[in-house]
Amino acid sequence: MLSPLSWWNDAFVNLPLAVGFGWLIGLVYRPAFDGAVIVGYWLTNVLGFVLLHRGIGKLANAAEPKPYTWRSFVRDMLISLLYTGLLVLLLKLKFLKPFTDYIHKG
Repeated sequence: MLSPLSWWNDAFVNLPLAVGFGWLIGLVYRPAFDGAVIVGYWLTNVLGFVLLHRGIGKLANAAEPKPYTWRSFVRDMLISLLYTGLLVLLLKLKFLKPFTDYIHKG
C-alpha cells in the first residue's frame, strides 16, 4: 500500500495527503493552493522513495545496508517529475481545486 512504485499509493496516500496540505495552505492564502499541492506531493513522494530504498537496503543486507546513492536519488526525482506532470495536469483541468470550491458553487 505504501510503495511509491504503485498507482494506488498515489491514489490513496500521496494525492490525498498533498491535497490536504494544499487545503490547509489554501485556507491561509488561497492563491497558494496549486503550489502547495505540488510541494506536498513532492514531499510525500520523495519521502516514500527514500524510505523504500532504505528498507530494501536493510532487508537485502542486514549486516551492512547499502547507502542511499545519488544515482538512486536522481532516479527517484525523475519518477517524481513524471508523476508531478500528471498532478499539474489535474490541477490545470480543475479536477483538483481548493476545498472551498467544492462547497461553494458559483
